[in-house]
Amino acid sequence: MGATVGPSGSAAGASHGFTRSGLPLNRSGIGPYPLVVLQGLLFENKPLRGVEAWGMLGLYRFLGERFTVYVISRRPGLPVGYAMADMARDYATTIRQEFGEAVDVIGTSTGGSIALHLAADHPDVVRRLVIHSSAHTLGDAGKRVQLEVGALAAEHLWREAWAALLRFTIPTGALSRPVVWLASHLMAMGAPDDPSDLVITIEAEDRHAFRERLGEIVAPTLVVGGARDPFYSEKLFRETAEGIPDARLVVYPRMGHPAGGQRYRREVLAFLAD
Repeated sequence: MGATVGPSGSAAGASHGFTRSGLPLNRSGIGPYPLVVLQGLLFENKPLRGVEAWGMLGLYRFLGERFTVYVISRRPGLPVGYAMADMARDYATTIRQEFGEAVDVIGTSTGGSIALHLAADHPDVVRRLVIHSSAHTLGDAGKRVQLEVGALAAEHLWREAWAALLRFTIPTGALSRPVVWLASHLMAMGAPDDPSDLVITIEAEDRHAFRERLGEIVAPTLVVGGARDPFYSEKLFRETAEGIPDARLVVYPRMGHPAGGQRYRREVLAFLAD
């Protein structure tokens, strides 16, 4: 995976770089088995650093003793009209080049949308599949807010874009308004010069409608999410699991987006170790 990261022989601990096919990645963990994570929606397709990397890798730190975790994003400079299937093809190429065999895959949020295409179109690269806080399509409210975020980003209104996303994600409460105000200002400080990758990804996910193809997935699959997820509904999670042959479903009644916590970690580890 280039000079910075490799699937074997790399120093233990977190690192970042690019795959040979040009996809940004962050790597962590010391386990003997590779696990590929398809990231959720990002404002810029690049390797994460600093606080962003710490936060993202923290979601998967519980896997680090059993797996070496490769958190991989979409390629920079996405062409106009690039679809979920095109992004899945990029991931399939990377997995074949870097590992030469099927690997366990976790697709989180937007990454889960792409992971469904990956598992159906490229079954040779997916050993086991976790669809994490994602489904065969976005809910209507999730589509509306993402299109709003994309429109704001296209005008370089980065603080407003972050605020729209955070208001939708953070539960309403006494502290939600000041948290959204502060976080959106801080996040906008690192905004990219070009919003194209974000806008193209949002447009691709707006077109994502995979329910009729779920039956094509042959990899053992776990669908896991929170019943209070604002982007998806428990109904969408259930439809996704019911459409994939022999898929397992876990929905946590009090969780939002993305699902997490001790029970989530136990479920995922047990599934991947089965």
